[in-house]
Amino acid sequence: MLMLFAEMAVAQNNTNSPYTRYGYGQLSEQGPAGSKAMGGVAYATRDRYQVNFANPASYTAVDSLTFIFDGGVTLQNTNFSNGSVKKNAKNTSFDYLTMEFRLSRRMAMSLGMLPFSNVGYSFYELQENSSAQDKTAVVSYAGEGGLHQLYGGLGVKVLKNLSVGANFSYLWGDITRTRQQTFTSNSYAYGLTTGDYLSVKSYKIDLGAQYTHTFSPKHQLTLGVVFSPGHSMSNDAYSIDQMTQSSALVSSTQRDTVGTFDLPTTLGIGLAYLYNDRLTVALDAQFQNWSSAAYLSEKDAFCNRTRIGLGMEYLPNPLGRSYLAHVKYRVGAFYSQPYYKIEGKRAANEYGVTAGFGLPIPRTRSMLSFSAQYVRTEGKIDGFLDENTLRICVGITFNERWFFKRRVD
Repeated sequence: MLMLFAEMAVAQNNTNSPYTRYGYGQLSEQGPAGSKAMGGVAYATRDRYQVNFANPASYTAVDSLTFIFDGGVTLQNTNFSNGSVKKNAKNTSFDYLTMEFRLSRRMAMSLGMLPFSNVGYSFYELQENSSAQDKTAVVSYAGEGGLHQLYGGLGVKVLKNLSVGANFSYLWGDITRTRQQTFTSNSYAYGLTTGDYLSVKSYKIDLGAQYTHTFSPKHQLTLGVVFSPGHSMSNDAYSIDQMTQSSALVSSTQRDTVGTFDLPTTLGIGLAYLYNDRLTVALDAQFQNWSSAAYLSEKDAFCNRTRIGLGMEYLPNPLGRSYLAHVKYRVGAFYSQPYYKIEGKRAANEYGVTAGFGLPIPRTRSMLSFSAQYVRTEGKIDGFLDENTLRICVGITFNERWFFKRRVD
């Protein structure tokens, strides 16, 4: 049932941002529900009660008797404004579906499905042409789709304080974009519609490492690193041009688009401080070399993407008797520069604040996580869109003791 729900969520439109007209669309956050409440930090965190698929080296933190099944969804409301026009849109998106378990004393495994990017927009503009017979044209833009990844990962503890890991993902998806230009004269209407279609089937590799240093029984510091090599993706791309007159199809032309579509090289580094298994403070930084990634065989089609996140989690008392003593309280903030480039310039900056909590489910080791994110995407040039988004993320983690051998004397 959960896999069926995930397939339904993948098929729907998860965003309404006009910025997703460019590239592969809006990139998804690579982190579990707890990470979303902490500014998206995840590279250096190690949680035995939740799957941290952002860094596969973290899988070795899982308990030897534990099987974890984790899933999450997001509800969001976005307000769009270009200074004169305001619009509002609501969306629901699938975040992740993962599982994790121990294979041996030093090795653990994770499997799951995640979104990589989302495309979804629909808007129009009026174009004036004083030299043409039909002075006004209506140009409509629409797009949908995205890329998704199915991964399998291994984490290995090579030394007492050092773990390494790798995620191997099958990456696939379809993106459809259309541009329709319509002219209206006194006697009839005619127009031109261009549709661009991209289908991707490729792979993605994420290599990770975490080193933990314990200063004293109560003080612990973890350094995490993740590296993803860039490469060209196998694809099938083509365009269709259609001419219409008075709503009737006059002509249609299809052409194959022979082009190179790349993934960027990504480097992430994180630092996490843990005090007495109660307080976690973490800092993440990410760099993606999008300027060297080809799109339609064109280099420099995007800007390099950077992201910095800071987060904190507080657990009042792991040994407390009250329910509130076991609730995890989380806050965070982040700043990023998206990879969108319009007319040769960086299109926007993005920043946000986050907060949430983890609610333990009574008489189990499972947890229900809630987070709220306020994200502002700010256009860097007058006339570019500003977006204000409120996201509510809900995640549930089933943490069960599947490998416990019972003994009766």
